Amino acid sequence: MFERINRPEYIKRLIEYKDKDVVKIITGIRRCGKSTLLDLFEDYLLNNGAPRESVVHMNMESLRFRAYADHVSFYEYVSDRIIPGVKNYLIFDELQAVTSWEKAIESFRLDFDVDIYITGSNAYLLSSEFSTLLSGRYVEIRMLPLSFKEFLSFHEFAPDAAVDDKFQKYLQFGGMPILRQFQFNEARSFEALEGIYNTVIIRDVLERNRTADQALLRKLALFLCGNIGNINSPNNIGNVLTDEGEIQRIKKKAGKGIAGKTVDRYITMLKNAFVFYSIGRYDIKGKQLLKTLEKNYIIDLGFRNMLLGFRDADRGHILENIVFHELLRRDYRVYIGKIGDAEIDFVAEKPSAKLYVQVTETMMAESVRERELGPLRDVRDNYEKIVLSMDKSYITSYDGVKALNIIDFLLSEY
Repeated sequence: MFERINRPEYIKRLIEYKDKDVVKIITGIRRCGKSTLLDLFEDYLLNNGAPRESVVHMNMESLRFRAYADHVSFYEYVSDRIIPGVKNYLIFDELQAVTSWEKAIESFRLDFDVDIYITGSNAYLLSSEFSTLLSGRYVEIRMLPLSFKEFLSFHEFAPDAAVDDKFQKYLQFGGMPILRQFQFNEARSFEALEGIYNTVIIRDVLERNRTADQALLRKLALFLCGNIGNINSPNNIGNVLTDEGEIQRIKKKAGKGIAGKTVDRYITMLKNAFVFYSIGRYDIKGKQLLKTLEKNYIIDLGFRNMLLGFRDADRGHILENIVFHELLRRDYRVYIGKIGDAEIDFVAEKPSAKLYVQVTETMMAESVRERELGPLRDVRDNYEKIVLSMDKSYITSYDGVKALNIIDFLLSEY
């Protein structure tokens, strides 16, 4: 048994929601740590006075519970284990394995004194039917692979390893917790990542989209991996793949113009399985979201390197990928900023804060400084503006724009 990693930020959020009348739904790609999080939370409950009999914890993908794959038998099994007169804690892992599970969850809420926690590995868990049934009575907690700060505490390094060397490992292997046991052995680590990726594609994409073309899905994933951080539209991607001969067969069957629609549908499949995240553009001057063009970021760089091979090219966009997910971890809503014809990498918003963020490998060249700083200077509000780079410099600001080292930013409480 390998040591379980403590994810204090996620545990803290579950504790904050404990005994609140909302269903807690933890979503995220397979093997990112959701099951371990629920194990740790169960430990917290038991260590803080909850009777063991009052905690019902089931992993619905285990064969132990194969007889309860529909909502009626599932409801009856759990109901028989609920203890009257005390608060009961219901913890269900991979609940999408139970058909019409949302009906059982709503019945538990109505019939018993319960506090409910659920995990799922695809966005179908939050289907429109479920959202309608539990409208306003659930909260989604998106779980991501390890942050760089977590990566440092979870893995073992040589005593003299510099933080830059550790960051290079993070760029190469990513943050999937399972990789700890392989101690940075690239071949074994990438084999493990391939196993996870194939499981995600088969169980969370293809099983739910029976007509999907597996070869096209892989080609699209490879394209998106090679173009993280680039602005694209489904039509543009479709044109590239068509020119490469990848979807001629589909196009011939469905007629002219299907390429963009097909790509859009396949990207949605990958997003629903949490393999990729897409973000739209925000017109800063017009203060509105734009409906065209997006950027796509992969959930974890280890998968990108497993699919494409590890290479240090296009480092700027790789760093963007890391910063994007770090902003999500810090509870920001993230958009691409559009100001005139220029672009700001990220507009990050909370109810009480806003950040404008540019990401680049280095600011040493004057042309790069002008490219990164120009759009920020054009923003006329007083919210904070920062440029993140790998530079280690005494310069901490440019004309009021804060300059930070990316590693320092990732390790900060910014």
